[in-house]
Amino acid sequence: MTADDALGSIDLPGTPRLVGAPWGDTSRRGRPYAKDPSVIRFGGRYLLYCSLPSGSDDVAEGWSVAVAESDDLVSWRTVAVLPPFGDHDATGAAAPGAVVLDGRVHLFFQTYGRGREDAICHAVSDDGIAFTPNPANPVFAPSGDWTCGRAIDADLVATDEHLVLAWVTRDPEMRIQMLGTARAPLDSAFGRADWEQLSVDGPALAPELPWEQECIEAPALRWDGTTFTMFYAGAYNNCPQQIGWATSTDARTWTRGADEPLIPAGPVGAWNHSESGHPGFLADGPDAGVLFFQANADDGHTWRIGATRVSFDGATPRVEFHGDAA
Repeated sequence: MTADDALGSIDLPGTPRLVGAPWGDTSRRGRPYAKDPSVIRFGGRYLLYCSLPSGSDDVAEGWSVAVAESDDLVSWRTVAVLPPFGDHDATGAAAPGAVVLDGRVHLFFQTYGRGREDAICHAVSDDGIAFTPNPANPVFAPSGDWTCGRAIDADLVATDEHLVLAWVTRDPEMRIQMLGTARAPLDSAFGRADWEQLSVDGPALAPELPWEQECIEAPALRWDGTTFTMFYAGAYNNCPQQIGWATSTDARTWTRGADEPLIPAGPVGAWNHSESGHPGFLADGPDAGVLFFQANADDGHTWRIGATRVSFDGATPRVEFHGDAA
């Protein structure tokens, strides 16, 4: 089976209507492979920050954050791969979360391959391509006896006064993946001392529903001025991972929006049959946006990033699927 054969159909009933064909970088493993999307509008084009794997299936170390660009959200090309910034990310970096503040791109990403010591780092760019790391890196890792101390999968959204950070950790046994939140003043340097951990006594979300299995990860945040909407991935990769959502008015306490996934894994033959996972949200007006997510149909031999338009009724998201009644 070739990588193109493994794509599967993008328009079967029960699959979300996509903005263009799913995309994956082929530079590392010779087949489409890109994960963990975070997309911004900056400098007159769209920039997609994502994770690229090591050069070999047999090598765990060496994951990198890459940058792809597009004028239309349909055609993407890789324009940069970020180098390690220090000893903390020398074994790898992944799962970027980008946000534009005062005309600059702030990128948060996780170290990779350090187990319990993986943490969130920060870097800043004037052009979205070349980044200067925060000298305080890593800038965030959680505390508390409910967490193993690890922090991954950063995503961020700005309110009037704070930059809100959603992050992922595990329980002390490193088995259950859970989600937490923190915040820092917008006028801060986003260093270690600037973050207030909001999930103090326990997680903001932990797996509870049957389809979430033992994992909640990959938050993607929206703020409408009153309410936060968070998209999240439930279950580990290809188990299958699927996308749910929750809301909050204070970024501390979260309520699930539904018991079933907003974007489930697709039917047999679909491009997302093995999973619909790791969302990333791009706002497009007050009541609409584009939801990016990773998916595959071959148990992770390939990984592609697709995008579907999402509308909102207040804080409630709506996604259009093939086969929906007109």
